[in-house]
Amino acid sequence: MTTHGSSKAPLVVVGDALLDRDLTGSADRLAPDAPVPVVAGCEERVRPGGAALAAYLAAADGRPVTLITGLGDDPASERLRELLDGRVEVIALPLTGALSEKTRVLARGRPVVRLDRGDGRARAATEEARAALRAAPAVLVSDYGRGAADALRDVLTERPPLVWDPHPRGGPPVPGTRLVTPARSEAEAFARQTDAGADTPGGELRQAAGQAAALVRHWRVGAVSVTLGVRGALLSYGDHPLLVPAPAAHEGDPCGAGDRFAATAAGLLADGSLVGEALQGAVAAATAFVGSGGAAAITPAPGRTPAPAAPTAPSGDGASGDPFAVAARVRAFGGTVVAAGGCFDLLHAGHVGLLQAARRIGDCLVVCVNSDDSVRRRKGDGRPVNPLADRVRVLRALGCVDAVAVFDEDTPERLLAELRPDVWVKGGDYTGADLPEAALLREWGGQAVLLPYLDGRSSTALIARAAEGAR
Repeated sequence: MTTHGSSKAPLVVVGDALLDRDLTGSADRLAPDAPVPVVAGCEERVRPGGAALAAYLAAADGRPVTLITGLGDDPASERLRELLDGRVEVIALPLTGALSEKTRVLARGRPVVRLDRGDGRARAATEEARAALRAAPAVLVSDYGRGAADALRDVLTERPPLVWDPHPRGGPPVPGTRLVTPARSEAEAFARQTDAGADTPGGELRQAAGQAAALVRHWRVGAVSVTLGVRGALLSYGDHPLLVPAPAAHEGDPCGAGDRFAATAAGLLADGSLVGEALQGAVAAATAFVGSGGAAAITPAPGRTPAPAAPTAPSGDGASGDPFAVAARVRAFGGTVVAAGGCFDLLHAGHVGLLQAARRIGDCLVVCVNSDDSVRRRKGDGRPVNPLADRVRVLRALGCVDAVAVFDEDTPERLLAELRPDVWVKGGDYTGADLPEAALLREWGGQAVLLPYLDGRSSTALIARAAEGAR
């Protein structure tokens, strides 16, 4: 779900930043001097990595983000500052050595080799970092074992974070952390290190459940969520686990999915969600992230604000994609992006018919839906009958809907200018004069069209009939 103009809780991310680089080309032959592939025609993409990626993604969700991390004066640190400038506030901890860089060489999207360099570690906390952490309403620790979390462990112990995303090279989460989010292999490694459920018999799920429960007790944290890739995630409070399946199975690049998961979970908890609700949203976000190309699809350009990139509430059983990523993926294959808009207060047969017809026009359908405040201004007090989260969940459950975006203005022009669909659809109860978006669509060669509603169907009519029946 993408929001425009909505207020989200600020988040402070503490952890170890990396600079990630992908060299992507094609491999059609082996080298003459060794049996290794020759990757030719490489394109380079540079992006934030580690804690910086988690902070970048949280900011892309539309919330204010501060990153506390080790940075120096080396070229990699300076490049990372450029990538984060204007998106994330950065509080630098002194760094010994150069910032860690990870370079992947990929052939036709599949990794061939990874090159690592830079062994910099955050060497000490600063008073600025301590003050920011003590004042933070919500904290995510993204610990890649390079010193940032250790340098601030005393403050984190005073005020335990909402989410701790651990790494076997780092220290344990501080007691009182609300949610710890290891991947399956990480949970197994921690269990071996601590003898916490390491020898749980049975299959993968049973082992993960036993290890998660044991780690909850060993670490003295609120809950442990073990991410299971395409199977979703398992949540334990120390007893019977909750399994949240992934809404879809993608064979895409999983690089960065753990950061997407942790950033979403922390953001939802900061916004007031329960742990189980945050887990559902995080699974949906990570699934959509992998489906849209993963970290490799992130190509930040200095000075541009990233499009929001993840759901901010638990998804339904249908669409879970980020609208901007969905549109970009369809365009990359020469497809047609269709968008439709409305309040969708009480979803009825007219809405469903319109959306099904809209989806048949092109290769994806993004539904742009009015926020609660926008509906209230348009329809008056007492509307919407259904709040935004419910309306979005119902829309996303429809098989014809690929993604949902939310706008807070009276009309969706600002959202459309960012999304730039090829076709904009409105129901047939609007006249040409009621389509101010038509001129906007023409600016990039798009087309606004009307599609007929089923006669006699409208939310207003349904509400009136319900009121009459109640009398």
